[in-house]
Amino acid sequence: MKHIIFATNNQHKLHEIRHILGNKFKVSGLKEVGLEGDIAETGTTLAENALIKSRFVYEKFRTDCFSDDTGLEVEALNGRPGVFSARYAGEDGNAKKNIEKLLNELDGVDNRKAAFKTVISLIMNGKKHFFEGKVTGEITRQTRGTTGFGYDPVFIPDGYNQTYAEMSPGLKNKISHRAKAMKNLIGFLNSIDL
Repeated sequence: MKHIIFATNNQHKLHEIRHILGNKFKVSGLKEVGLEGDIAETGTTLAENALIKSRFVYEKFRTDCFSDDTGLEVEALNGRPGVFSARYAGEDGNAKKNIEKLLNELDGVDNRKAAFKTVISLIMNGKKHFFEGKVTGEITRQTRGTTGFGYDPVFIPDGYNQTYAEMSPGLKNKISHRAKAMKNLIGFLNSIDL
């Protein structure tokens, strides 16, 4: 089993990725490789932030590494919160406050169209690769559901009548923006000789 580092301290993301990848890889998070604290995301795009994290970890451990950055892009807010999704209501990254701010900004707005986008940066054998996943949908007027994390309680993907937070983890892991990006990553990994 090949070892790969997922440059995250987010245990929800780590669990989700392990579930999606199955037994092909041993996936370690940052804490498991002894890296405490977050890596500063100073980029202006999702791809830049993902690359900053994967490059930092690869250079430190010389182990193949991938990282992701995800943003919620709301049409009526000109694409915000976008790259600032995790810190939309402040640097503490509080999901509840982020959702409250988003719903307040959309109060009285009929256009609820939004898209979740994930960009994965993989550094393997010193070479950079990027993979993207996107799901369109809409923002609810109030939170619904108790599973998931982040903006899951207010995002309904197109073709469904449940928020991500109302879905089973299995269903969300099949259809999510992160799952689509991971599918592209896995397709790439399966196409090369490990």
